Amino acid sequence: MQVEFRPAPEWTGIVFVRTDLGKPVRIPALVAGRVEVPRRTVLATSAGRVEMIEHALAALAGLQIDNCEIWLDRQELPGLDGSSQAYVEALDWAGTVNQQAPRAELVIRQVTRLGDEQSWIEARPCAQPGLTLRYELDYGVDSPIGRQTRQVGLRPRVFREALANCRTFLLRAEADWLSAQGLGRKATLRDLLIFDADGPVENTLRYPDECVRHKLLDLVGDLALAGCDLQGQVTAYRSGHRLNAELVRALLVQDDAGLWRSRSA
Repeated sequence: MQVEFRPAPEWTGIVFVRTDLGKPVRIPALVAGRVEVPRRTVLATSAGRVEMIEHALAALAGLQIDNCEIWLDRQELPGLDGSSQAYVEALDWAGTVNQQAPRAELVIRQVTRLGDEQSWIEARPCAQPGLTLRYELDYGVDSPIGRQTRQVGLRPRVFREALANCRTFLLRAEADWLSAQGLGRKATLRDLLIFDADGPVENTLRYPDECVRHKLLDLVGDLALAGCDLQGQVTAYRSGHRLNAELVRALLVQDDAGLWRSRSA
C-alpha cells in the first residue's frame, strides 16, 4: 500500500484521505468520528473508514505538525514495526513549514478524571507550559512485563528520542486470542513484542521500559483526536484507546461550555 503525508492549509487539521473508494473520501482526525474497535483507533464516516491510525497520529502530534493530509489507498494503515519510527523518519525527511495562523490550543483549567480502580485517566491544570504526560503500567509483579512508570514533557525532541521507536506489545495469550479472531495474522514475532513467562519471544527490548513508553506513544496519538494542542497534565493508569478517547470527549464538552480557552494567542 501507499501512504502519503501532504501539507495542508492553515486550520485544516489532520485529515485522512482514502483514494481507493471511487473518489477521494476525507475523514477528519477528530474524536467525533471514532468508533470502538479493540486494540486500535478507528475513524469512520458514512463514506468510509480508516483503521490503526494511532501511530501516524502520534508522529504528527509528537512533532507538532497540525495541518496535514494523510492519503492512503487502503482502509488500514501499515503496522510497520509497531511503532511511529518510520512515520517520524518520513516526516523529518520531508521537513515542515511554519504557517502564520496560531495553533489551536485547549488549556486544562480543572481536574477531570474518568475510569475506576482498575484503570483510569486524569487531566489537570499544570503550571508548566505545554503538555506533560505520565503513564503507570501495571501487569502485576508476577507478569514478565511487571510495573513501569514514565513521565515526559511532550516536545518534538523528546518524542523522537524517547517514544517514537517503542513498539506494540502483547502477552502470548493475548496474541493467540487475536490470531483466533483473524487479526494480526501477517504480523511476525519480529513485528511485535510478544511476552511469554521468560520475556520477549524471539525479540529484544529497545529500552528496559519500552512497554510503558509505547503506552505513552499511544496516548499521544489518542489525545491528538482533540484536533488541537492540549496544555496541562494527563496521567493514565492502565488506560487504553477507549478511555483515552473518552477523556478527549470530556475535555471538548467542557471547552464548549466555556471553561477553557480554545485558541492560542
